[in-house]
This record gives sequence, structure tokens and C-alpha cells, in this order.
Amino acid sequence: MLSPHSKRNFSRIFPFGIIWLVFSIAYSLLERGILGNIDHYPSTGNPYNFNKTIFSTAIIALAIGWLVGCAEILFLNKLFQRRSFVQKIIFKMILYLVVIIVFLVLSSIVHNATELKLGVFSKPVWLNAWAFFSNFAFWSVSIYAAAIIGISLFYMEVSDNLGQAVLNNFFTGKYHAPVEEERIFMFLDMKSSTTIAEDIGHVKYFEMLTAYFSDLTDPIIQYSGEIYQYVGDEIVVSWTRQQGLDHNNCISCFFSMKDTIKANEEKYIDKFGVVPEFKAGLHMGKVTTGEIGVIKKDIIFTGDVLNATARIQSLCNDHQVEILVSSQLMKLLELSSQFKVLSIGVKVLKGRDEKIELFTILR
Repeated sequence: MLSPHSKRNFSRIFPFGIIWLVFSIAYSLLERGILGNIDHYPSTGNPYNFNKTIFSTAIIALAIGWLVGCAEILFLNKLFQRRSFVQKIIFKMILYLVVIIVFLVLSSIVHNATELKLGVFSKPVWLNAWAFFSNFAFWSVSIYAAAIIGISLFYMEVSDNLGQAVLNNFFTGKYHAPVEEERIFMFLDMKSSTTIAEDIGHVKYFEMLTAYFSDLTDPIIQYSGEIYQYVGDEIVVSWTRQQGLDHNNCISCFFSMKDTIKANEEKYIDKFGVVPEFKAGLHMGKVTTGEIGVIKKDIIFTGDVLNATARIQSLCNDHQVEILVSSQLMKLLELSSQFKVLSIGVKVLKGRDEKIELFTILR
């Protein structure tokens, strides 16, 4: 079983291979249309076989795409995190292009050695390879590869900005028509954010907020949550019913967030002079999910459960607790003995007539 982190990385890396595969097939078909039935490349004299070329090119492109995806998602994305969108695209394109040119050199030598049935160090193989690299044909392939790199990186940047789930939903059309579904929501709000902003200054506060959101992202991913919205210093996290209840992900996520902030206490004290704290309200219910917007499209949830969850979270201060969970959600959870559940009574939420019993959880 893959962990949520691994699943997310796989879902981000996989499209790289598909993008490269599609463009490689398109290139091979265009090449066949231009060359027709001849058995060599007119510009270089190197042997040409369409069936072998389209197969080998597709395999190589798929491999390159996934290698680029692995390098991008696992290493380079963090390295260039603070660069602008354009800078990231340009710097990475140059870096990847250098690597791919080296790869093309090696693959061309192997390809020619196979076609000519000679050793890779034989003179005819190297002469054919040099004929390719000193010809415009080589540079046309390099330019084409650069274009694919640019498209791959652009896709990743758009995916990171919109969110992988949102982008996938746009492609699949899952929410093109409104869909009713049951979801779990957690409204997570930073304590005393206004006071902190006034004490450390708004620029420093924004830097702290960036670090705070970044640190909380890993637990959200680890416990299969989706970040629905950032609202000021508040994060709205959502789960499908199954994902949220599985291994009590929605509750484990909250306590993992607390552990993450505690583990980074020194960083916050050194940089900002304060350690952020937060409170959360959790509730579940039916929502209508769908695409909305004309100039800017988004996928949104609508339903009473969102307003109720916000109201539940707002009661944390009144009862001096860090987490409040509705009875609707609590009765479906199967918490282990490491958690202690306390009822704070039946409450009437602001702006609502319905009464709801609320619970806090201690660890």
C-alpha cells in the first residue's frame, strides 16, 4: 500500500511521462509523413525504420518524462521554490535540456550501433552520430524537446497553483455538473493572529504565515486531506467521508499538525519570536460540489455543513479548547484509547435553530 505522500507524488509524476509520450508519437508521425517510405534520413544518411523508430522513441520519451518528473517533484521543485514563475521555467528548461542532449548523444550512438550491427566504439557508428549532431536535424529535436520540457513544467506550475485535485477534476469533468456528496470539513484558525501581526509587523507576520502553512501541509497530505481554501490565517481542509474516517484521518491530521508546529518551535522563536497556535472545528454533512465562475473558474462546495463547521470552530475560545467535533462526526469515529473524548454539552450554533452536541478530544 502506498502512503498518501507516495500516492500524491505518483499522481504528480505520472503526467510527465504521458505528456512526453504523446509528443513523441506526434513527432514520429510527422516524421513519417515527411519522410514517407524511404529507409534513411536524407539530411544525415542515417538508417530510418518507422516501426522501430516510433516504438523506441515512445519508450525513450516515456522514460525521460518520468525521470524529469521524478527530478522535478522530488528535488528541483523545492530548490527553485522562491524563484518567480518565469525564472523557474527558464532555469529548469536549460538544466533539463543539457541533460537531455547528453542522453540523446548516448542513445544515438546505441541506436546507430544497433542498426549498423557494430560495436559502440566503431568508427562508422561515431561518424553517423557526428553527422546527426552536426546537422540541423539534431537541433530541431533539441528545440522540440525544449518545448516539451516547457509544457511539462508549465503543467506542473499550474497544477501547484490550482491544486492537483482541482486540475484533475477540470480535466475529467467530474464536477462540470453539480454533484451531491458527503464530506468532512476542518476549519483551522490561528489563535491571536491580529495581536501577533501587530507585535511583529505585517511583513514579518506574512513570512510567518507562509512558513506556518508550509509546515501544516505535510500532515494534511499524510492524512489524505485536501486544502479547500486559505482564508486569511485560516485553512479549510476537506476529506471525502471514506478518506476522513479511514484510520481516523481527520482527527490524526489535527494532532499531527500540533506535533509539526511543536517540532519547529525553535525555528519560529528564532525567526518570529512567537510560536503559532491554532484551534479547529470539525463537522460532516452533505455538500453540493461543482465548477463555478466565468473569468476565473473554481470548484466549490456549498452547503450548510460549511457554515456549521465555521460556527463550531468559533466556539473553541468560549470553551477554552483546541478542537471541537460535532456529534454527527464523533459517532462515526473509532478512536483508540490514546484519545480522551469529553462532551461540552448541547449547543445552539449562532444563526441556527438546530441544537448540536459538541465534543473535545484530548491526547
